[in-house]
Amino acid sequence: MTQTTIIDGKKIAAQLRADIARQVASLPKKPGLAVILVGDDPASHVYVGNKVKACQEVGIESHEHRMPASATQRDVRHVIQNLNANPDVHGILLQLPLPDHLDADTLIQTIAPEKDVDGLTYINQGKLVAGDKTGLVPCTPQGSLHLIRTVRSDLTGLNAVVIGRSLLFGKPMAQLLLAENCTVTMAHSKTKDLPALCRQADILVAAVGRAKMVKGDWVKPGAIVIDVGINRLDTGKLAGDVDYDEAAKTAAAITPVPGGVGPMTIACLMANTLKAASHIG
Repeated sequence: MTQTTIIDGKKIAAQLRADIARQVASLPKKPGLAVILVGDDPASHVYVGNKVKACQEVGIESHEHRMPASATQRDVRHVIQNLNANPDVHGILLQLPLPDHLDADTLIQTIAPEKDVDGLTYINQGKLVAGDKTGLVPCTPQGSLHLIRTVRSDLTGLNAVVIGRSLLFGKPMAQLLLAENCTVTMAHSKTKDLPALCRQADILVAAVGRAKMVKGDWVKPGAIVIDVGINRLDTGKLAGDVDYDEAAKTAAAITPVPGGVGPMTIACLMANTLKAASHIG
């Protein structure tokens, strides 16, 4: 029996950050990343802190804009517009979720596409679908593809199943896999006989937000399994969307939770900021 490869997201992300740091050091001007944080969501504060730390590590200038939960749509839009016009800022990230009274979709579309390091503006989404490499690709699917390619560089002809159809992850992940010449199926809550579909996948990507939903007998022997979920169990421990202990018995390679996809998201945010700075100048 072949031993399963545990895809070490921490190690791979550290290698990517080191490469980004070398490229940043060669630029005539430091790239700048602005993060807008509205309200007091504890998880968001942790995420922003991690992003600021990553910026320091790779030599990117971080600009934090912390706003009260009472900030209005107009207040946030005004900050975004000022950052769009700021030549020292090359990337803008609006930390989600926002307080309920704010319209996140409208505010995201206010970000200049060339500074949209989350890849969520319609311009960048369209470029991804069209295969235009000048666009900025959402960080988590970009990082997931990077992990897959550390296991297998040529994905041509492989069957890929993506569970989850969100605009943040599922849809861009499918587009990235299509661009790698995979045959891609998108699955979701209405999919019939999901386990049988998953068993056909050479690459299985789970992003549903349900702890351990994907069971070991859903996994095709020799498959690459990417677990994007992060769920807190009643015990306080973190678990992904895949039943890791069971799936690891069958998969050729699998990402752990934590320590898999998560570190890659921030590393790819740094990569997107570098790319934006290189384009903007």
